[in-house]
Order: sequence, then structure tokens, then C-alpha cells
Amino acid sequence: MQNLSTHILDTTCGQPATEVLVTLYRQGSPETTTWTKIGSGSTDTDGRFRQFFDTQQTAGLQRGVYKLHFEVDSYFRYRKVESFYPFVEIVFAVVNETQHYHIPLLLNPFGYTTYRGS
Repeated sequence: MQNLSTHILDTTCGQPATEVLVTLYRQGSPETTTWTKIGSGSTDTDGRFRQFFDTQQTAGLQRGVYKLHFEVDSYFRYRKVESFYPFVEIVFAVVNETQHYHIPLLLNPFGYTTYRGS
């Protein structure tokens, strides 16, 4: 089950942020700072990515703490735009694994905003 998706919009130009590497990690336990890589890939032409789990993994997100790591430095460098953040990490908690979690990133070279989407 693919119950996680993300979308990046470059708010400076009002366009989707394409070809941004996004990696999903799961926290080992609340007492540790150990993160396990789950999956990664690049945003498509619409700035979206949703294939964090390979086709053999049918479980999708389980209860726990996760983070999405967005490699935004290369996105801005390719566009010859000076930026402040080399990467963005969004940490979130999954409390109901039957729900879909959509995590948008509104991005510009000197700031970003995120929220839980639908």
C-alpha cells in the first residue's frame, strides 16, 4: 500500500519542483536518534513523488515517527539560484496507518512551509 505522497511547489516561480531527490526514513525508537532508510526517488514533472515502498512492501507506513529528506541544494544550483537551505527535513508521526499521509513542501530559496495535505 502506498499511503504516503509528497509534492513540492517552488513558490518563487509558481511551478512544481522537478527532479528533487526525496528520501523517507523511519526512526528506530523514540529513545534513539537512529533512522532507517525506507525508500527514495525524485519528484516527477508535476513535483510529486509517491513510490517510497517497493512493490514487495505491501505494509506502507506503520505507526511511528518518520522523516522526509529533500535534497533542495542541487535543485537550486541547477537553476543557478542562490539558496539558504542545502536540504529540508520534515519529521512527522503516523498514528493511524490506514490513513493516507500527503506532505506538501512549499519551497523558495530562503524559506519553506509544509502542512499535512489530503
